[in-house]
Amino acid sequence: MLVNVLLLLALFGDAPWTIKCSLLCEQGNLAVIRPHSVTITEFGAVGDGVTLNTKAFQNAIFYLNSFADKGGAKLFVPTGRWLTGSFDLISHLTLWLDKDAVILGSTNSDDWPVIDPLPSYGRGRELPGRRHKSLIYGRNLTDVIITGDNGTIDGQGSIWWDWFRNQTLNYTRPHLVEFMNTTGVVISNLTFINSPFWTIHPVYCSQVIVQNVTILAPLDSPNTDGIDPDSSDDVCVEDCYVSTGDDIIAIKSGWDEYGMSYGRPSKNITIRRLVGQTTSAGIAIGSEMSGGVSEVHAENLRFYNSTTGIRIKTSPGRGGYVRNIYISNMSLTDVKTAISFTGRYGEHPDEYYDPTALPLIERITIEDVAGQNVKYAGLLEGIEGDTFLDICLLNINISVTSKSPWNCSYIQGYSDTVSPEICEPLRERIFPDHYSDCYCLSHHLQSSSNQNRGGAWLSW
Repeated sequence: MLVNVLLLLALFGDAPWTIKCSLLCEQGNLAVIRPHSVTITEFGAVGDGVTLNTKAFQNAIFYLNSFADKGGAKLFVPTGRWLTGSFDLISHLTLWLDKDAVILGSTNSDDWPVIDPLPSYGRGRELPGRRHKSLIYGRNLTDVIITGDNGTIDGQGSIWWDWFRNQTLNYTRPHLVEFMNTTGVVISNLTFINSPFWTIHPVYCSQVIVQNVTILAPLDSPNTDGIDPDSSDDVCVEDCYVSTGDDIIAIKSGWDEYGMSYGRPSKNITIRRLVGQTTSAGIAIGSEMSGGVSEVHAENLRFYNSTTGIRIKTSPGRGGYVRNIYISNMSLTDVKTAISFTGRYGEHPDEYYDPTALPLIERITIEDVAGQNVKYAGLLEGIEGDTFLDICLLNINISVTSKSPWNCSYIQGYSDTVSPEICEPLRERIFPDHYSDCYCLSHHLQSSSNQNRGGAWLSW
C-alpha cells in the first residue's frame, strides 16, 4: 500500500502546475531538538499487542511534563504493538513512532473516557449528551508534534462501527486524534488506520500542519472522515493519501445555534497534493459550518472511485457563511458527481434551531478540473430565498455519462470554458466583465490564451 501511495504522490512532482491564487504553508519544525527523551518501555510498556499500556503512556507523559519549560521532551515508541486506551499529550512534546511501531486503540470502551460535548455542537455529534475522548488527545497546548518513521496508529475501529450500526452506543464515538484550543500542531510521516469516528480532528486550533500522512479505513466504515479542521485557522494539509468511508477532508465550524453562539470560524486553510478515494466527498465544507468558513485554498487534487469531488453542505438553520473558496487543478476518475452544493442537508442538534437562520454562500471559484467516467458534472442546489452567489467555474473539462450533466437551482454566478455546457444560472461569461466578482480571479490578465489553456494544466 505504501508503494502505491508514493507512486500516486510522485505523479505530482513533474506536473506543470500554474498556481495563481494560493496561500503559503508555514513549514513545521520537524527538526526541532527536544533536549529530553525517554522510551515508552522505560515506564513498563509491553509491545505484545495484548498488554494494556495506558498507564505507561500516562506516566511517561506526566514525567516529561517537568521538562516542558526546559526545551520540551520526546516520547519514543519503538517497534512493537502497543495497546492503550486514551492518553493526553502535553505542550512542547514530540511523540515519535518508529517504523514498525503500532499504537493500538483498546477495544474496551471503558478505556476511552467520556467527556463533555464541544460547546460549538451543544451535544455529541451522534447522540445527545457527552462523547468519548479520542485515543490521542490534547487540550490547551502549545507546540505539539506527532511524527515518526511511518509508524502506525490503529484505532481498531471495527467494534465501534458495529456498535454504531447496532445502535448500542451510549455516547458519540471517539476520534483517533483530537486537539482542542491548541496552537502549533504538526502531524506528519505516519499512517492512521481504522478510526472509530473522524480520524484527525483539530478543533478551536491555530497553526496546524498535517503532512505526509496516510489515512485508511474500509470504504464502508461509517463516518471515518480523514482530516476535519473545525473552527480552526491557519491549517495546512499537504502530501496526504486518504481512503476512508467518509469525507477525505471536511471543514467545519459548529452546528446550528451552538456554532453561531460560539462564533469561531474556520479560515486560512490550505490543502495541496491530496490523493484519495471515498464513498463521500474528496473535500467537503460543512454541513456543520455555523461559525463560518472562509479563505480555503485547495490545489493539486486527485480523487478516484468516489461519490463526489467537491461538496458544500448546509441547511436552513445553520446560519454562518461559506465564502472565499478557491479550488484548482483537480483530477477525477470514476466519480459520481464532480461538484455538489447541498442547500437542504438537514440534521439538526435539537428542536431549538432557528429555521430562518440562513447560511450565506458566496464567492466560490473552481477552475482547472479534468474528469473521466463521471456521471454528473454538477448538482448545485442552493436554497429558495437564499441564492448562492458568485459561483465561478473556469476551464473545466469533464467526460460525463449522464444525459443531464448539470442540475442547478437557486445559484448565481459565471463561467468560462466549461464542458459539458454549463447550466443556465452560470452561463454568463466571467471575462471580460465579471472576473473581479470571482474569488481569486481578479489578478488574471485576460487574453486570448485563456480560451485555449485546456490540456496543459493537468497532464498527469
